[in-house]
Amino acid sequence: MTTKPSRRVSPVIAPERWDRPGKPGDDALASIQDAYRQTTFQLGGDLRLLQEGMNLQLRVVHDSHPSAFRTHALASALMFWSRAFLALSDAAASIMYASYGSVAPLTRMACECLAAAHQAHSDEQPAFLEWLAGAHMPEEQHKATALPVGQFMAGSTIVAESDLAAVYRAVSEFSRSHFGVAALFTAPESNQEKIAVTFADQSFHFAWAQLTLGWLLTLCDVQLRLAQSPGAPYRLTDETVTVVHAWSNAVHTLLHQPDRCRIEEIMDGMDRRRLLHNVRRQSGGAPRRLLL
Repeated sequence: MTTKPSRRVSPVIAPERWDRPGKPGDDALASIQDAYRQTTFQLGGDLRLLQEGMNLQLRVVHDSHPSAFRTHALASALMFWSRAFLALSDAAASIMYASYGSVAPLTRMACECLAAAHQAHSDEQPAFLEWLAGAHMPEEQHKATALPVGQFMAGSTIVAESDLAAVYRAVSEFSRSHFGVAALFTAPESNQEKIAVTFADQSFHFAWAQLTLGWLLTLCDVQLRLAQSPGAPYRLTDETVTVVHAWSNAVHTLLHQPDRCRIEEIMDGMDRRRLLHNVRRQSGGAPRRLLL
């Protein structure tokens, strides 16, 4: 049996609020300034829901501040949740400034950390306590403080949560150095007659902004749902639960609009492929489909 560490859990320090990324400076590239304007104007509903979802996460963290909730289970979960939260925040900035190719790696990290946050306070809590027992101890050979890596991959939560799994599979593929993915983000105007590479391009793309904001909204929804699971170490008041449910319904309505850019997984023989629907650079453009 693992001995429970005796160390206390200090009050959690968290930001008062989350604001969406600010307007780029006047010295920013014209394409970035344009991307910010168009994202704000054309995807204002997505951004409003994202800001609400991020602040609802902070609300749960703040409500769990009283000493009665400051357990080792809470500490283990918040360490991973914190990393996921900042990854989502950084991904939002990448979207606002049209750095779409950077969103997938950040979102993949958020997926893994959200899953880890859930398992760290549930079935992996004994492993966390075992790690904690040896953490921050003096290591004489190297005259250092030992902080073991404590590796674990929360795969069962990713598998169990269908929305989380769908985003994770997509962003995992989009994070890799595949030819098709590279062409998707760096040569979007290519066709059978030409390869049109745009190096380090940060121009607005309606479909990529819509798709990637959908990933972030989905992960906010997943985390707020997991925070309400039985045995979760957080404090959610009845008022917070009501607000979260209303927000979640609004997100699902938005993400299920038929004209939204989305990914459909299909089987092509033995291969799993991804069919992108409603791909268009501008919102008024003709939608098309791409098969990766």
